[in-house]
Amino acid sequence: MMVAGLMISATCLLVYAAMHDLAARTVPNWLPLCLLLLGLGVRLADHSLRSGLIVAAVTFVALFAIWFSGLMGGGDVKLWAATVLLIPPQWQIEMSFFLRVLLIGGALAVLYLALWLPVSRRRAKAAGLPVPARARAQNLLQRIARAEVWRISRRGPLPYAVAISGSAILTLLPLSMQNLR
Repeated sequence: MMVAGLMISATCLLVYAAMHDLAARTVPNWLPLCLLLLGLGVRLADHSLRSGLIVAAVTFVALFAIWFSGLMGGGDVKLWAATVLLIPPQWQIEMSFFLRVLLIGGALAVLYLALWLPVSRRRAKAAGLPVPARARAQNLLQRIARAEVWRISRRGPLPYAVAISGSAILTLLPLSMQNLR
């Protein structure tokens, strides 16, 4: 029952990470730390702490090299490495998690690339026009959509925490359901 509570907490944090990255393109430092602590609790509960820490450390070193080359944000590296500790250190489960992150991230990249041309043309046409008063009072989803249009038109960074969090939730959900049976 304790592991189920830790997984629910981790899922909530992962959803928050995805939403925060989507809105601000950052992952707060406290978030990977909380996920790391939850992962330690889960690995202690199932007696796989040592192998879990090894997988998390190897993941962090590999992702650090990617960050160092400028291909990934530091928040995404910390989030991914901390999230790995939540995933059971079994080869097939870890590989499916990594593959899901890459597939979701790739789909996100393709979506952003596909949207870039129409968005950049639309913004070019609208350049110099004043923003109507009603546009300032849009609801949250419309504001997020406008911010994404702006980011896409400038080829801003991808919200990769969406891919990491989505993959982790898709990996952990079936495992959590098995534990409840």
